[in-house]
Amino acid sequence: MKGFTRTETRFSLCGLNCTLCAMNLGGYCPGCGGGAGNQSCDMARCSLERGVQFCWECPEYPCFRYQGFDDGDSFVPHRNRQQDIAQARELGLEAYLAQLGEKRAILDELLAHYNDGRRKTFFSTAVYLLPLEDLRSVMAALGSRPEPGEQPIKERALAAVGLLQEAADRRGVSLKLNKKPKKG
Repeated sequence: MKGFTRTETRFSLCGLNCTLCAMNLGGYCPGCGGGAGNQSCDMARCSLERGVQFCWECPEYPCFRYQGFDDGDSFVPHRNRQQDIAQARELGLEAYLAQLGEKRAILDELLAHYNDGRRKTFFSTAVYLLPLEDLRSVMAALGSRPEPGEQPIKERALAAVGLLQEAADRRGVSLKLNKKPKKG
């Protein structure tokens, strides 16, 4: 959308974690308000009109634009959005972004050393949905295994997927993106 730019592109105005999005990782989207390739939306238009950096700063939040918003996923899961907003408000934006940065570093590590070419969406979804302490435990367990160069990539990928899935199962978290329900 023309004229829509933001200084903070890691965390969208609606509360999605752009920095963990597969589209952002692939260089197809610079994040909410990040320039060329940015996805336009009604919320961005409203943000421009109201002059707010994040929707939750608006006295009308959550407004009608959020009806059904979290019912399905886009390239990133929507189900943690409200929880992520609450955490960003509670911790403060900088502390929340520091945690998000640590999650991104874990995701980068998974993609660099455990991706067999078929796991980008799974890894980004797992990192997005699992708490940081679970991700740290998974990475510690992976770090106790033989050096990545000593194992075939398929074995490394299966080990990482297995550990992430176990962590998700313990929490009752589905690591599949939810399709939006059909209208009508």
